[in-house]
Amino acid sequence: MAKIKICGLSRDIDTEFVNAAKPDFVGFIIGVPFSKRNIDCNRAERLRSLINKEIPTVGVFIDYPIKDIAELVNRGIINIVQLHGSEDEEYIKSLREIIPDTEIWKAFVIKSADDISKAEKSSADKVLLDSGTGCGKTFDWSAVSGINREFILAGGLNSENIPKAVEQVNPWAVDLSSGVETNGVKDREKIFKAINAVKER
Repeated sequence: MAKIKICGLSRDIDTEFVNAAKPDFVGFIIGVPFSKRNIDCNRAERLRSLINKEIPTVGVFIDYPIKDIAELVNRGIINIVQLHGSEDEEYIKSLREIIPDTEIWKAFVIKSADDISKAEKSSADKVLLDSGTGCGKTFDWSAVSGINREFILAGGLNSENIPKAVEQVNPWAVDLSSGVETNGVKDREKIFKAINAVKER
């Protein structure tokens, strides 16, 4: 069964939704000013304090200072690191040296077979395959049919297309943000529908 991550939490009420719905992971977008879901470290700490401790939190970063990520991990604010920028293998190696017990995910925008090849070679614990940075659109899923490692599928997913996505490409997990929102904020009903779409398969 695929796992599910609800990303882009920003309000206290969002934590009530996920505590009730129980996704496998929740995500905070930290230090990404152009994202409407961006929060700072203090808000991330506040949200973590409200979320069920059994739900792992994923910090989503774009070219963020390594020492600052490590501090968030060491303070227990995030449990998993997700990298969405130009972070290279050296960056991942340096990050792993200071938080060796923390899982690292690396996102790749999929536009060609070359992008799949890069994802396959990444030293990250998991790779996330996306259509872009928060663009809310799907990409051609057939492009990932031959990938030889576990991956997280993102980009334009919602309760309606999750069953097809899971059946077609068998991702390790699916990652949703705008697909569980109404008017730009998290929607309780949509979160429940998305989680049910995964769990009922």
